[in-house]
Amino acid sequence: MNEPQVIQTLISIAGAAALLIWAVRLVRTGVERGFATPMRVWLRHSAKNRLLAAGTGMGAAILLQSATAVAVLISNFVAKGSLTTATGLAILLGADVGSAIVTQLLMVRQPILIPLLILIGVAVFLRGEGSSTRQIGRILIGLALIFVSLDMIRSATEPMIANPGTQAVMGYLGRDLLTAFAIGAVFAWGVHSSVAAVLLFVTLAGQGILPVPAASAMILGANLGGAFIAFVLTLAAPIASRRMIVANLVLRGSAAILATLLIATMPSLLEYLGSSAARQTINLHLAFNLMLALPGLFIIGPTTAVLQRLMQEPVATEHSLKSLSALDPALIDKPQRGLDCAARELLGMGQKIERMLAAIEPLYDKWDQAAAQSIRNEDATIKKMHVEIKLYLARTGQKGLEEDLSRRLMDLASISASLDSASDAITRIMLELAKRLDAQDLHFSPKGREEISAFSDRVQSNVQLALNVMMNQNPAEARELVAAKDKVRKVEQKLQRSHISRLREGLSESIETSNIHQETLRALKQINTAFSMVGYPILLKTGNLLKSRLS
Repeated sequence: MNEPQVIQTLISIAGAAALLIWAVRLVRTGVERGFATPMRVWLRHSAKNRLLAAGTGMGAAILLQSATAVAVLISNFVAKGSLTTATGLAILLGADVGSAIVTQLLMVRQPILIPLLILIGVAVFLRGEGSSTRQIGRILIGLALIFVSLDMIRSATEPMIANPGTQAVMGYLGRDLLTAFAIGAVFAWGVHSSVAAVLLFVTLAGQGILPVPAASAMILGANLGGAFIAFVLTLAAPIASRRMIVANLVLRGSAAILATLLIATMPSLLEYLGSSAARQTINLHLAFNLMLALPGLFIIGPTTAVLQRLMQEPVATEHSLKSLSALDPALIDKPQRGLDCAARELLGMGQKIERMLAAIEPLYDKWDQAAAQSIRNEDATIKKMHVEIKLYLARTGQKGLEEDLSRRLMDLASISASLDSASDAITRIMLELAKRLDAQDLHFSPKGREEISAFSDRVQSNVQLALNVMMNQNPAEARELVAAKDKVRKVEQKLQRSHISRLREGLSESIETSNIHQETLRALKQINTAFSMVGYPILLKTGNLLKSRLS
């Protein structure tokens, strides 16, 4: 090939790879936006045994097309104490198998599949009325684009098959498997998707560009790179979550290196995995994850025990950096920047309430005076922030503002009041109810406790969405947030009816905890309503809000 052809080919491959990465992310985004809440409930209830946990992780990874997304989700549960480190690790091992199954499914080539997925996906996305329905359309479009990108990669790499330069480079990688392994790991980490990386390497192997041993080493490296993504994303997580992520990283990394050395020594083993290069490499990915998960489930206990000794909770020191307010007095005379400062302070306020909400639920199972005092301290801080924001906004508007800035000022003041009420609901209502459970030695019925956990997960998911909306001001996410308010109201009414039904059946636990159960649901609904107020100003500005409901 001459130089212009080489450049054109490389650009075509890069564009196809970029489309593949984006399409995988599109599918994951659709699943997260449309089905995050039921998935959170599903994962939380997988703690009964390790096989169930692994199966749940596998299913979640197939839906999300990402073991990393499952790892980040599970780390939140482990941090809150909803799942143990051992259960979390079992879920991760299953998620890695699920991620390998996804690559098997996505390598299926059916010409009719691409136009069919695009046709149905676009129709569902454009015509779908609910948020979840539109996300199904997004997922189908993403799947179609994955198949399109793989076909693009196959077409773009055809001219490279007989090129001497390409053969020399790929031949070197076929001889130096450790370099190929490192390239695979770095690439998977760089694109933040081991699924996309594996699909790319398998496609190149199937085209005859990559020798099978080199592609295999790169796929094993992608397994390490994928585990390292979750490690980086959870560096600031509590120690229990990091133990789980590190355990998965150590198991996957060491197994991947050993498997690469085995292939370097006995490359003929790959012939047992299939008749074609593509089939050998894709089957290696699945076989590796299965052979890691099955024995891994039996050594979870010793692994977590060792990490518990090695990774100790850091000793708290008396020296800490004081939290600084974003409210800069010097910017009061510059209204636009002053309001930006107030918005930053509101985001910090919302994050504190998110931490309070995560900390309150475990107290319903086991009272912890220190944790309760921490929640009260955070509430006092939020009260102080609310007053300071009000005064700052009042001073900002003293000399009069343009209409747009004046409207934004009032919106920020309203959001501040709403967040303050959410903090009140946690401290004045939920904290006192949890304390009453402990003082009177009461316990929810299993069904009642499950309902509260699921409803709390739904509200926490909406709180996270509200914080995202505060940062990105995205109208689509704002609409999703406001629509979730009505959905939460309907779910709360359904749970109240379910609770009344249990009272009619005469369940003693339900009768004893009736008021606590009902008040907890109302408090969670109040918190959700407070955070949904974040979306209203955005929708009003874009014309997506009528006087009383969404347009």
